[in-house]
Amino acid sequence: MNIWTNTKIILMAISSFLISCGSQIILDKEFALENPSSVDQNSAVIGIPVESLGDLTPIDDLNNILVSESDGTLLIFQWIDNNQDGSMYELLVQVSLKAGEKKDVRVYWEENGNKKQPEASAQTYARFVPERIDDFAWENDKVAFRTFGPVAQQLAEANQPGGTLTSGIDLWLKKVDYSIIDKWYAENLKDQGYYHKDHGEGYDPYHVGSSRGAGGIGVWMGDTLLTSKNFIAYRTIANGPLRTVFELDYAPWSEFGIRETKRISLDLGSNFSRFQSVFSTDSEVPNYAIGITLHKGQGDVIIDSDKRYFGHWEEIDGAYVGEGIVVDAELVEEAFAYRTSIKDQSQLFVKTRGSQQVLEYYGGFAWTKSGQISNKKDWEQMLNNQAALMSNPVRVGIKDME
Repeated sequence: MNIWTNTKIILMAISSFLISCGSQIILDKEFALENPSSVDQNSAVIGIPVESLGDLTPIDDLNNILVSESDGTLLIFQWIDNNQDGSMYELLVQVSLKAGEKKDVRVYWEENGNKKQPEASAQTYARFVPERIDDFAWENDKVAFRTFGPVAQQLAEANQPGGTLTSGIDLWLKKVDYSIIDKWYAENLKDQGYYHKDHGEGYDPYHVGSSRGAGGIGVWMGDTLLTSKNFIAYRTIANGPLRTVFELDYAPWSEFGIRETKRISLDLGSNFSRFQSVFSTDSEVPNYAIGITLHKGQGDVIIDSDKRYFGHWEEIDGAYVGEGIVVDAELVEEAFAYRTSIKDQSQLFVKTRGSQQVLEYYGGFAWTKSGQISNKKDWEQMLNNQAALMSNPVRVGIKDME
């Protein structure tokens, strides 16, 4: 390394982190983004690790950070504190990248930068819903989901109205890109069953019952699925605009004494929630089976020959819904459709090895009335695209400053 290279490194460090005021720089870095997959990403949410930004302690308000493309277009961004310790873990940005495309973004501090930040036209959102017993619901501009808490379980076990006993994942079919969770629950308080009817924004015709819904898990034993009951605790980690993250805890379940914390995240623009279940057990678990309910055993089952994605295509009220699972093919032992006369137990199962302490996968859906897909072929293409993006995520690199 010669004297000129040494000088360049020193100048880069000074220009990136110099603490001052006025026109002098506190933070100014460029990052090279690359989409290595064969699939266009029209609204990719990409994480820039906070350590790659350098020392942020001189910045008293991170909201004065700005993120722009090379042409100066300002981008929506979001800070993520992954473990709620008060320190940021990554900076999320949303960009569009065609297959194979490379694009540069700049991250910099500017005095009163918060006044220049663009506003998100849509956002992700999640919350605990005590006014509907104890649901937990989440959504973005494409899809909405919910699952059920301990009071709903108690009511079900006591055969009381309103009870739901399941750790399955429910789907809310929406036609609009704005948030509907608060409105639908509020209207349901005035008109019981409101969200089960389509008032122009979509509705909830999806039946979960005791099934896995679209993405719940269990352990497959012979011809029986062992499952947890409803979640017992929740924690919200982040709440938009680009990504919503929360955790659900489950009481120990099955003969294996499985203790599970499920972290769920949903990005703006995606039809798929990311599920990350962290396990500890009293004894070795033979498998974990991810499920999709086959309502009354009906509908078409989709099993990718490369074991990357798995789906279901069914008619609901004269329209069609595709549900699906995307998972690392190396984790998959087998996938099969199990059909039975027992209510809510006909399901598509994706059986994975039980040796792992963490199971990650994507679960999601699309509805023909949303305008996102038109037919089964579209849905299978969406599953294929999600699998391609999972195996080839956007690459992030720090660019040298000139």
